[in-house]
Amino acid sequence: MTTRERERATERHAAIDRADPRPLHQQVYEDLLASIRDGKVPLRGKLPSERELVSLYDVSRITVRHAVRELIRQGVVRSQPGKGLYVAENGKGFELEVLRSFTSTALASGRVPGHRLLSLEVVKASLEISRPLFLAPASDVIVLSRLRLLDGVPVVLQTDWVPASRAPGLTDLDWSVANRSLYAELREIYGIQPRRGQTRLSARLASESEAEMLELPRPAAVLTVDQIAFDERDRPINMTALVHHPDRYPLTLLQSATGDFREY
Repeated sequence: MTTRERERATERHAAIDRADPRPLHQQVYEDLLASIRDGKVPLRGKLPSERELVSLYDVSRITVRHAVRELIRQGVVRSQPGKGLYVAENGKGFELEVLRSFTSTALASGRVPGHRLLSLEVVKASLEISRPLFLAPASDVIVLSRLRLLDGVPVVLQTDWVPASRAPGLTDLDWSVANRSLYAELREIYGIQPRRGQTRLSARLASESEAEMLELPRPAAVLTVDQIAFDERDRPINMTALVHHPDRYPLTLLQSATGDFREY
């Protein structure tokens, strides 16, 4: 071990207080988180390996794995198979675009999209659903509810309502596939392409089930996004309700009088 490595090890060992009532994994987690937030481990920077962390903190592999797992669950770091752990690019947020799917937004940000299917069914639309979709009362609509993931971490609860008459057979597709995009299927199978849309943003307290699925402490606030997309003939394609984890999936709105967009 080099002199610098010994100094680092001494510094890290000092961060672990075995007389502290907090569990060791919590202390390791909080120290790593502080290092990331303080810039000691930069954005996109690589964390030490598991073996190095065990040595630096003088704790067991199980303790290190527990701490790292929590960093991943919080979206602070992400795992690149075969390469290691890297600080995630969460600071700049995700651009708000009604015509862009969650999948394409994630891929454009260098993240791995995924989802867990919560429910998929055809129901009779209530007036709150049929009116904005320009449907007759009690028309059939497809309701697709998913928990959206980034790098395996829950970030958004999403529910889509699609007129059943516009997408026959949509419920027959395998929606357990992790990377399946609703807009991609509508475009490729039904020739439906969103051309414009409208969005409404709000915030509220998360329900008990929302907090549980998004892994939020209670009480917790969530960002809600309600959207409707239209095709080239101004016919509604789908209505979407999203419940965002405010830290793991922050939104960015870019505006420019010249059309020259630049992120800072």
